Amino acid sequence: MATSKIVSNTALLDKFLKLDQRGSVIAEYVWIDSSNGTRSKSKTLKSKPQSYKDLPEWNFDGSSTDQAPGDNSDVYLRPVAMYPDPFRGEPNILVMCETYMSDGKPNQYNFRHDAAILMEAYAKHAFWFGLEQEYTMLDEKGWPYGWPENGFPAPQGPYYCGNGTGKVYARDIVESHYKACLYAGIQISGTNAEVMPAQWEYQVGPCEGISLGDELWMSRFLLARVAEMYGVKITFSPKPIPGDWNGAGLHTNVSTAEMRKDGGIKAIEEAMKSLEKRHVEHMKVYGEGNEARMTGKHETASYDKFTWGVANRGASCRINRACQEEGKGYFEDRRPASNADPYQITGVIVESLCGHVEGADMVKTSLQAEMQENQMNVVVAKP
Repeated sequence: MATSKIVSNTALLDKFLKLDQRGSVIAEYVWIDSSNGTRSKSKTLKSKPQSYKDLPEWNFDGSSTDQAPGDNSDVYLRPVAMYPDPFRGEPNILVMCETYMSDGKPNQYNFRHDAAILMEAYAKHAFWFGLEQEYTMLDEKGWPYGWPENGFPAPQGPYYCGNGTGKVYARDIVESHYKACLYAGIQISGTNAEVMPAQWEYQVGPCEGISLGDELWMSRFLLARVAEMYGVKITFSPKPIPGDWNGAGLHTNVSTAEMRKDGGIKAIEEAMKSLEKRHVEHMKVYGEGNEARMTGKHETASYDKFTWGVANRGASCRINRACQEEGKGYFEDRRPASNADPYQITGVIVESLCGHVEGADMVKTSLQAEMQENQMNVVVAKP
């Protein structure tokens, strides 16, 4: 598929993947770094753990990931979830981790900590989340995959959910990622080509509470690893190409036990009032560069103003028409950017709908962490 010179030699690799591990298990420890991306490293175990709680803590050099200073560089990895490894196969595993410092406090880029406190405090509401992750594929030079070199494809129109050459690009990566997620036990519920060519979306959920953040982050790791094998880059930039091209979001579907009951539409409408009151706070944790995407065009609302409506994809929050007719269900928060942290999104929503909890402050924790930039952004506008 790819013309990149950095494509993995999967045929050669497969010979080694089939070798007997003689009872050992490889655990790939995955964590979130200072640039809102994933990192990982491998650890050999003597036997397969029954639960993530059986896994040992580990550590890494935080000074090499901008997560700790050189004179106190050890950052500790605490396992929080475990998944089958689709790259190495059984009995190997992927391990989602939180990051902590030597004093036992969460690393400044550990946003899961506060979100987990909120989820546990309000567990009685049984929050369900489903997130729609959009992303864009880039070639090795940083240009959207399949686009003419130094040029642009035909205007948007034929690409959304399209089929056929010239309408979609790199479907093999999408299919590979889909199967990898299913193998790993990620609750991936679907995928589709998006409005801009080389842009795709997949959905994770519904998942309850903190597990949504764990699964979405692991799905991002899987996407990066799959694309790596094809020599393709993945960007979660909310506006990778300036001009008359759709941006990329992370639409967030939310439902509580109260919203799912008969007459739950009232709880949904009350949620709109609570979200409106904290619109400014939400936008602070809904992704970097989101103002370039949320212009009121290309199926987005205004960055500065909160709106909601039924079946309105130009509103901040949308209520599905079927939910309105049935009188219960869920709502969709369309504000989060594609690069937003799912722990921050789900955490701040719970915080806004249910109230603050001692030991957790989603917005304050986010603003204390200075994000590092290591993604390639295209800065060329369409002529």
